[in-house]
Amino acid sequence: MAVAPDNFFRHIDDFFDYRREIYEISEQTFKSNRVDLGLFKNFICSQNVKTIDGPAVINYQYYLKKQRQNCGASINRKIFALRSYGNFLKLYDLPCVDALPFYDVLKIRQGYRKRPSALTPQQISLLFKDIETNTILGIRDYAIYALMYQLGLRVGEVHALNLANLDFENSKVNVLGKGQKPRTLHMNDELIEILCQYMAVRELFCNSWLTPALFVSKKGNRLAIRTMEDNFKKILLCSSLNVPFNVTCHTLRHSMASHLNDKEVDILVIQSILGHSSTRSTEPYIHPSADRIRKAMEKLPGVKFVKELLRKGELNLRFQKPFRSKRE
Repeated sequence: MAVAPDNFFRHIDDFFDYRREIYEISEQTFKSNRVDLGLFKNFICSQNVKTIDGPAVINYQYYLKKQRQNCGASINRKIFALRSYGNFLKLYDLPCVDALPFYDVLKIRQGYRKRPSALTPQQISLLFKDIETNTILGIRDYAIYALMYQLGLRVGEVHALNLANLDFENSKVNVLGKGQKPRTLHMNDELIEILCQYMAVRELFCNSWLTPALFVSKKGNRLAIRTMEDNFKKILLCSSLNVPFNVTCHTLRHSMASHLNDKEVDILVIQSILGHSSTRSTEPYIHPSADRIRKAMEKLPGVKFVKELLRKGELNLRFQKPFRSKRE
């Protein structure tokens, strides 16, 4: 027994209305879930599938893996979106909805999570030097990307910042992260100076006093995420930065976390700054350098003991003679 596609997709709009009202999901999560369900719908229609059952979902997984070349994490997220929608359909008492196979499908192995691509401190410095700060738009953009790097903020978190979130007196900024989870971060003197320079020109934006948003557009509205991303791409095009990987706004966050790790900052501190729920999300940044590995190995008691014996002459290392064949 299975569910017909028409019955399955009939309540998608109701599902998202429900998610927005009850769970208060972010705009980014809303868009991702809609794209995921839309992709499944297009697959079912293109394959002329008559019923949504186990084989249909397995074929969908195969399609995501082989044709779209999605990684394990992306495939699992798409299946999880279908599970959430299937749970919602139970509220409508649809026939055979309990037979939906999403819970029976095995999770795809995600494999090794490599360290995210990050810029070096020298490359970060070069990038910020290439941002023009002789215009009010340039001053605004400089402040935006400085927040992303120095505080490790996501682009959505910067987008959601309001004037009331800044506490210059105590050098704090209150951030609302994923899942509406708040966290408070410290601003250093350099970042405070950058933000003060922006605040001095913010009032020059049209109707800026009408919005509580920290960063505003030319028209005085809250600056859109897409605009932040597009402006960053324009800066990169004009920059002398040359790296072998794609650089985005999120690269600034990756770079900040990697630089903290290189400075031997505790993983729990990095996790707290980034707003991760689990250290598993922070672990990809934790890749010790060769120098740190060497220093750690030299702390072993046995290594120190052998070095001391060699120094005192109480130990002579005897090396094996070079190998010679019997023919010689």
